[in-house]
Amino acid sequence: MKQCEATSIGEICEVVGGGTPARSHPEFYGGDIPWLTVKDLKSHEIRFASEHITRKAVDASATRILPSNTVIVATRISVGQVAIGRVPVAINQDLKGLLPRRDVIPEYLAWFLKTQQPTLLSKATGSTVKGISTNVLQTLKINLPSMGEQRRIVALLGRAAEIRRRAEAARAKARAIIPALFLDSFGDPATNPKGWPEISLSNLLLSPLSYGSMISPKADKNSWLDIRVANIREGLIDHTDKKYVDLDPALIDKHMLRDGDIVLARAIGSEQHLGKCALAYPGKERWAYDSHIMRIRVDPDRVSPIWLHALMNTDGGRQRLLRRSRASAIQHNVNTKEVASFSFGLPPLDRQVTFAEQVQRIGGLGWNLDAAAAKAEATAAALSAEVFG
Repeated sequence: MKQCEATSIGEICEVVGGGTPARSHPEFYGGDIPWLTVKDLKSHEIRFASEHITRKAVDASATRILPSNTVIVATRISVGQVAIGRVPVAINQDLKGLLPRRDVIPEYLAWFLKTQQPTLLSKATGSTVKGISTNVLQTLKINLPSMGEQRRIVALLGRAAEIRRRAEAARAKARAIIPALFLDSFGDPATNPKGWPEISLSNLLLSPLSYGSMISPKADKNSWLDIRVANIREGLIDHTDKKYVDLDPALIDKHMLRDGDIVLARAIGSEQHLGKCALAYPGKERWAYDSHIMRIRVDPDRVSPIWLHALMNTDGGRQRLLRRSRASAIQHNVNTKEVASFSFGLPPLDRQVTFAEQVQRIGGLGWNLDAAAAKAEATAAALSAEVFG
């Protein structure tokens, strides 16, 4: 990276506060000026607000109108949350606007602040509502390269974010289509209206149901990637939070994952998340799973893992799966005996395979974009570490 100037937020920006117009004056509200609070900082860019105020409200309160492209950061409640106001806005007292005094582009400033959220959170104080002082924000150190280098950095970071956004949009589309396609093709698993022959999962297993390792995971990337309940999100494995375990060679067969294995959340504090599952495709990587996960490895000559995964992610399939689950004072559970007895209507294998091929086509764009996003994000992370520290 080209040479950067070490400076601070206060040296390159004016830090501007906001305020709340008196609620006792209805004429202050319902105007045409977007008035932002923390709840409006939901995306990288802001063009709309949940509330609007009048010019009279600006004149009679501590708030002020900030120009377009102002970087806005939360200093109370959701400390460190950042967005760029793409239209003129006013802000409340929980936010600060950063008005550049020198050559810094808003997008560079916003990306920098996003990487600094953990630092800002560590400096937050308060017994009930935590916040940081203006001084903490002003004294935050920042590396400031040339404007051209800032644009290059922003372009790389923005490209990674856009690929991730497209991947998430493709997955959302697949999540909407696949359950509807399953129900249309095979009926509701809760009632089996098409009369498929009923069978228990125990009759379709290639190896016994098993729980994962109780070894505490760590950050050492030279060991086995540990799939945990937190990694199962919306029917997929999310690699945002990676942790690793060292497996005893004698336990590898029991605690490793292969392509087509289903990982099931079998012990968790939230009933809502009990039974959530995902398909594992480690390829040549070494994946393990922890003790709150159950591994389901089925015989692909009898049942398609993709078809079974889709069934388990329908409301009716989950209802059948968890009908014998239990709850203690601290968590909800389902054990191997209960999962083995999970019964459902099983259509012919060729029908399952046809459905699985459709699922792969539907999900293909999302999976390809995931791979591209992972590559772009790795580059972005390395760049962020180099530039922002």
